[in-house]
Amino acid sequence: MIDYWSFILRCIFPIFEATIFFMEKKPKFAVLGGGSWATAIVKMLTENLNEVGWYMRSTYAIEHLKRQQHNPNYLSSVEFKIEQLKLTNDINEAITSADYLIFAIPSAFLHSELEKLTVSLKDKVIFSAIKGIVPETGLIVGEHFHDTYNIPFNNIGVITGPCHAEEVALERLSYLTIASNDEEKAKVMADCLSGDYIKCKISDDIIGTEYAAVLKNIYSVAAGIAHGLGYGDNFQSVLMSNAIREMKRFIKKVHKMKRNINDSAYLGDLLVTGYSIFSRNRMFGNMIGKGYTVKSAQMEMSMIAEGYYAAKTAYELDATKEARTPIIDAVHDVLYENKDPKKVFNRLTDKLD
Repeated sequence: MIDYWSFILRCIFPIFEATIFFMEKKPKFAVLGGGSWATAIVKMLTENLNEVGWYMRSTYAIEHLKRQQHNPNYLSSVEFKIEQLKLTNDINEAITSADYLIFAIPSAFLHSELEKLTVSLKDKVIFSAIKGIVPETGLIVGEHFHDTYNIPFNNIGVITGPCHAEEVALERLSYLTIASNDEEKAKVMADCLSGDYIKCKISDDIIGTEYAAVLKNIYSVAAGIAHGLGYGDNFQSVLMSNAIREMKRFIKKVHKMKRNINDSAYLGDLLVTGYSIFSRNRMFGNMIGKGYTVKSAQMEMSMIAEGYYAAKTAYELDATKEARTPIIDAVHDVLYENKDPKKVFNRLTDKLD
């Protein structure tokens, strides 16, 4: 007769051993960036993980975090348990210590930050939370990593909204789209970001969702300019309606695949960025509409308006793709050709329907 407890132990031990193995193999995460979105992502991760790497350029911010448990410059209401954070101002240290890297560095500074690399990105899983185009290459971030660092697309993903960092800080219900060609990697990321107030959806449209995240910033600048010029809600609704159709044409030209442009990653992200009081791109556009120069508006803002950089690259890309983009053209003319916003938008109104 088989001893009952011996039988149970023989059944349980392989399961226990497998569990220990999985825990040991659980991937490590690092966030690169010190801004509001990076801070929000670290907040989400620390609610699911025991340790999160965090690279910040500012030694002052790191020392302040260690003493006061919050980022001194962004989302200062969010308090962290310092024992969960592996803080460093050495980008190579952060990359070496993690398997999954989440880049939340403004696109305008990404190239210069990556020039500091002395370690390889090979075998790392890279997720971009950057909603912009790399100025030096004119590529969205995923394509930049693929072309410049030979990272296979299966090791690249995108984290998009609709989601504002400020509402994550307030723990208001928010939605994220996690896009990757590798569904398992997308699920790993989604599991680590999900929570009581964060819901994640998985997508395989890595190129389309990232372009949508770029374009919606341009349209948000347009919405801000219109508001600064005195246009009301009636015009704003027409502007956003035309913007989503323009986005659909543009993305279809650069990456043709079956997608529903009305999904949250496209239309939802556009709406929250175009209308929200937290939108830095709308704020930037509003200042331009009120008469600020580009330089003075940039100096007044404490955060980067990604739509400024994106407008130039999108305009140049459309010159070859010919997607018909009157809104992008208008924003480009105001920001880069120094044309009168009032005259440009007066002409734009005749091109919308």
